[in-house]
Order: sequence, then C-alpha cells, then structure tokens
Amino acid sequence: MAFLNQDKIDEHSEKIFWENRKVGITGASGTLGMALAKVLREKGSFVFGITHRSIEKKVDVKDGPNQWVHWHCGNEKELDKLLGNLDILILNHGINPGGNLDTDSLNKAIEVNALSNWRLIESFAKIALGQQDTSRYKEIWINTSEAEIQPAFSPSYEISKRLIGQLVSFKYSSLTTDEQKKLRLKKLILGPFRSQLNPIGIMNADFVANTIINKSIGSSKLVIVTPNPITYLIMPLTEMCREIYFNFFKFQSKT
Repeated sequence: MAFLNQDKIDEHSEKIFWENRKVGITGASGTLGMALAKVLREKGSFVFGITHRSIEKKVDVKDGPNQWVHWHCGNEKELDKLLGNLDILILNHGINPGGNLDTDSLNKAIEVNALSNWRLIESFAKIALGQQDTSRYKEIWINTSEAEIQPAFSPSYEISKRLIGQLVSFKYSSLTTDEQKKLRLKKLILGPFRSQLNPIGIMNADFVANTIINKSIGSSKLVIVTPNPITYLIMPLTEMCREIYFNFFKFQSKT
C-alpha cells in the first residue's frame, strides 16, 4: 500500500499510517525497546526486535516484537537483508559505563553507542537512497538522549552520545533535497526513564514509548521527551547552529 503523507496525517488516519509498517528496533530486549515494540504492534506495525541477547529466553511474543533477530555490534553487514525490508529503523541499543574513566570503557561506549549506530545509518541510508519510489520514504530514529547536550554522570556515555549526535547532524546536512524525499532522520532526545541502565529514572518507559510514537509523525527532526524544560530550548538551538555550520560548507562546495 502507498503510505500517507506524514505531514498531513490526523488522528483519524493514524491507524492507516501505522498499519503494516515494518519497523526494526535495536536494543529491543531492553526496557524502552520492549515498550516501543508493544505500542507499535498495537498500532498494527510488524516489529523486528534486533538484539544481542539470547533469543530463546525472550518473553512471550505478545509483549514484544513479532520476530526476533540476533546480532552483535561489529557485524552490522549481516543485517543488510533485514534493513532492505524495513520502513523505519529505530536505533536504540547502547551501554552506559557509569563513572568508569578507563580507556576500555570509553572505547566500548564509542563502539556501541556511536560507531555501530553510524554503520547502520550508512547501510540503511544507502538502501533508502537507492529506491526509485519517492512516495514511500524511509526513516531512521536515533536515540541520542539528553546526554548529547547535558551531563549524564557518565563521561564515556556522554562522549559517545555527543559523537553520534554530531554524526547524525552531519548526515542531516549532507542529504540533498531529492535525497530528503527518500530518507528522514529523527533524533530521540530522551530524559531519564526507569530501565536496566537507569533504575532510578524519573519517567516510565511505557509513557516515553507512547509519547515518542505520538510525536514521531511529521517532518520534525527532533522528538524530545523529558521533564527538563531546558532541553526543549537548548536542543533545537544546538541543532540549528550545527545546521548553519554544515550548510555553510555545503554552499561553499557549490561555488
């Protein structure tokens, strides 16, 4: 079926919009991944749960993705076939080394939180930009979190999240007008929610997942869910400054 124009969708069309969409979620066995899968399934999407954990021990399929896919960071190419079948890729996997300042923790955080995400973005972008039908553009959602712009009491986590945040901003600006008709990138800027990574988070993961889905329809690049009002000011301003900076070089290359 041809998908509806995402900028003109209303409440009455929401069911049609989500129905039969194929969505892949990395980090799907985590608290937020499971919550997102549940909401998307309830709306009629088919969800692929991409995880590094043992598939045999997953919870009942009714409470999570329709289908599980096993993978490991560093083996992103093995997901190419799956990526080719997706309409939306949600990059949600990550680690939080906490206050560790050793080099190994930093390297692992950068690999998992930034470089692995970047490789998947590039692979999915190549697939999306190679399609001929511009009426069915694809989307990538990247969970960069508030740590992209604010302290998270975990230096390695903050560095890795700021790196992937800047890489996504770079990718935004590198797309031509025609390419933007085939691919959209959205950042999920999330405040602290209760999870295995953060057991003392303020927000409930189900609330966060529902809010993400409700805010995701449309052309906005930022999906912000946080009780911190400062984020709603700082994040758009940061993104605007990056866009101006990157577009300056884009303009220079054309002259």
